[in-house]
Amino acid sequence: MPAHTIRNLNAVSQTLLIPLYFRAMESQRPDALIRDPKAVELVGQLDVDFSGVQRLQDEQVNYLLRMREFDRQARAFLAEYPAGVIVDLGCGLDTRFERLDNGHMEWYGLDLPEVIELRQELLAETPRSHFIACSVLDLSWMDALSGQAGKPILFLAEAMLVYLEEAGVKRLV
Repeated sequence: MPAHTIRNLNAVSQTLLIPLYFRAMESQRPDALIRDPKAVELVGQLDVDFSGVQRLQDEQVNYLLRMREFDRQARAFLAEYPAGVIVDLGCGLDTRFERLDNGHMEWYGLDLPEVIELRQELLAETPRSHFIACSVLDLSWMDALSGQAGKPILFLAEAMLVYLEEAGVKRLV
């Protein structure tokens, strides 16, 4: 499979490599906190120097525990609402849909257009997994959810809000 580069990604968008790399490395441990074989596959497909991420190794457990808690909350939501909708704000190269798909849920991954372009190269949309290329601050992305009216929706914003100004967070929330 050809290697993919992360062209056109600014410094903030490139932070998507951190959780991806940590999930991939952790998945290879026998006592892993989180298992994500798709992350292992994706890291192998990227033509990227991960040395900068490796320098953040002291933060790996914090990232993994946060990811595991987000997975736990999403699983609890899906246990109560199996046909519910999950909207992953700032999805990056998150593979939560692949990890949690119950065969009934709808998943929307929202991120900046250049991130979604990379995501489309690496992860396929499915009839229940949709990508939205838009800034989270451009609320027009909510139009993509119009077909989900009346369904329970869980919004996830894992480590994304810290990149927004306070006024933007308040507007979004």
